[in-house]
Amino acid sequence: MRRVPATLELTPLGTGAAYGLPDQAQSGYLVRAGDTAVALDLGAGTFNRLAAEVDPRDLDAIIITHLHPDHAGCAGWLCRRFGVELWMTRAEYLLCRILVADTGKPAPEAGLNFYRSAGFGPEALQHYAEHFGGFGRVVAPLPESYRRLQDGDRIELGEETWEVVVGRGHSPEHACLYNESRNVLIAGDQILPTISSNVSVWPTEPAANPLLDWFESITALEERLPPDVLVLPAHGRPFVGAHQRLEQLRREHEQGLEKLRRLCREPRRAVDVFPALFKSRIDDRNLIMATGEALSHLHFLEKRGELQREADTDGVDRYQLRQ
Repeated sequence: MRRVPATLELTPLGTGAAYGLPDQAQSGYLVRAGDTAVALDLGAGTFNRLAAEVDPRDLDAIIITHLHPDHAGCAGWLCRRFGVELWMTRAEYLLCRILVADTGKPAPEAGLNFYRSAGFGPEALQHYAEHFGGFGRVVAPLPESYRRLQDGDRIELGEETWEVVVGRGHSPEHACLYNESRNVLIAGDQILPTISSNVSVWPTEPAANPLLDWFESITALEERLPPDVLVLPAHGRPFVGAHQRLEQLRREHEQGLEKLRRLCREPRRAVDVFPALFKSRIDDRNLIMATGEALSHLHFLEKRGELQREADTDGVDRYQLRQ
C-alpha cells in the first residue's frame, strides 16, 4: 500500500454532527500542498473546523464534488465572504442553482403528478408539498460565476497534480479527484466504504435512468483506478480496495433487481416494491429518497425491456414483468 507523504496534507472537515451522523462521517477535506490551500466540499458545520485549520482568506479555491447539501451547503457563503473562486462541474453547478431558486415556491404540478404516479396517497402528497423548496434552506446560493471542472481535467495544486474523474448516478456529474503520483482518490460520495449512495429518479427528470449511469460509472472507475488506490470517502473511514468495494456496490443493486423481477410478476406501484430494496422502515423521513431509488431500479428494468408500465385511470403507474 502506498501512503500519502507528509508533504501533502489532507485534513478531514467533519460535518457529521450537523446531520446527526458519527463524527467520522466527514464530508469534506482541506488539501494543502506547498503554499496552496483548497477546501473540498463544505456542508453545514464545516466553517469552524475549516477556520481552525486555515484562514479562509488564504484559500486558493473551493472545490465541490456534487450539489447535495452536506457537500455544497455553505460553499456559496464562503465564496462570497472571502472572495474565493468556486470550482464545480457544470451539471452540478446549474442544477444546484435551480434547486436553490425553488425555495419559497409552491410545489409544482409536475412534482405532485410524479409522486402521485408512484403511488403516493393524499397524506404523502401533502407532506411533499409542505416540504417542497427545502433545499435552499440548507444550501446557500452559489456565486453567479464559477470555474468549470470536466472529466479528465488536470488541476495543479502546488506541485501536486490531481485529475478530475467524473462519476454519475448518485448525482449528474460528480467530480472525484485522483492523484496518480500519490495513488490517492478523493471520492466524495461516488465510492463509500460501508453504505451505498442513493441512486434516485427525481421529478425534474422523471424519465431518467440513473442506475444505468451508476453501473457504467462503476465499470469506468474499475478501469481507471488501480486496485491499491487509497480512497478518501466523504462519509466513513479511508480505505484501500476500491475495486472490491465497487463490485460490492454492483452486486447490491443486482440483487435488488433480481428481487424486483420476482416481485413484479404481479403489477406493482413504486411504493409497493420497497421490501425488495430496503431493510429499514420507510416513513415520512425517507419516503422521497426511497421512492426515487425504487423508480431508478424500475426504470432500469423497464428500459431493458424486462418490465412494462401501465397507468391506471388515476394516473398511477404499475410495473409488471413482461410475459
